[in-house]
Amino acid sequence: MQIHEKLKVMRLFKGWSQETLAEKLGYSVNGYAKIERGETGINLKKLEIIAKVMDVDLQKLLELNEGNVFNLAENCNHTNLAQCNILLTETQCVHELEKTRLLLQERDKEISYLKEENKHLKEITELLKKDSS
Repeated sequence: MQIHEKLKVMRLFKGWSQETLAEKLGYSVNGYAKIERGETGINLKKLEIIAKVMDVDLQKLLELNEGNVFNLAENCNHTNLAQCNILLTETQCVHELEKTRLLLQERDKEISYLKEENKHLKEITELLKKDSS
C-alpha cells in the first residue's frame, strides 16, 4: 500500500471528508485530493504535519502495509489512534462498515415499527377509556 493510499484509509477511518482534512491542514481540497490520489508527491515535512493532524505516529503510518488497516477496538477512540492494537485489511473494514450500515437500517426499521405499535396501543387505550366511561 502506497503512502497516498494509507492517507486515504486513515482519513476514512477518522470519518473525515477530504474537505475536512484539507481544512485542518490549511490545504485546498483539490491540493489534498491530489496527494490522496498519488498525483502529487509528498515530502517528509508535509507527511509529518498530516500525521500530527490525524493524531497518528509517523513511524506507524509508514510501517503500514497492505495487510494492515485500522479498526476500532474497545479501548480505541478516534482521538488516540496510535494506541489502537486491532488491525484489519481494507476489505475487512469495508465489510464491517457495510454490516454496521445494515444494522443501523434494521434499527431504524425496528424503531419505526415500535412507533407504529405505540400509536396503535394509544388508540386502543383511548377506546377502552371511552368504553369504560
